[in-house]
Amino acid sequence: MPLAIQRDLAYPTRFVPFLTTLLFALISVVPLNLPGFSVVTPALALMSVFHWSVYRPDLMPLSAVFVVGLLVDLLTGTPYVGISSLIFLLARAAVMSQRKLFVNRTFPIVWLGFLVLTLCAFILLWALVSVLHGATVGIRPFAFQAVLTVAFYPVGSYLLARAHRMFLAKD
Repeated sequence: MPLAIQRDLAYPTRFVPFLTTLLFALISVVPLNLPGFSVVTPALALMSVFHWSVYRPDLMPLSAVFVVGLLVDLLTGTPYVGISSLIFLLARAAVMSQRKLFVNRTFPIVWLGFLVLTLCAFILLWALVSVLHGATVGIRPFAFQAVLTVAFYPVGSYLLARAHRMFLAKD
């Protein structure tokens, strides 16, 4: 096949990181109603931002991260529109600064890195919401969501890695 045709066919696959992050964001707004807790969901979009920032940062630009964060805020109905964009952009910057620690490492090392990132992201989110709310809000929902996010990481990572191999392996 001529090189020009191969290049044209490969162009749509360059949107795979953005589209999978968008899909994860949409899935993450589906509530899990657990007894004794308010509506909680894992932060799947954070998971996807982490994955693509480690493995294909060239295909996950800051503008895409920002748009996904805005979408998450609009879909969840938070009164603080833009807070998820800020968290995702800071998470991406943190991953990019430490990216060499995660590339070509075993899964437990990458998962540990995601755990640290998630912990920092949710502490920051809790602090920002408290400041914007004007009072300290309860940390329990933030902590539970962080634990749920880290627990779901192996599944999300597997799905993202499959998408990576299927669509971007030859890129």
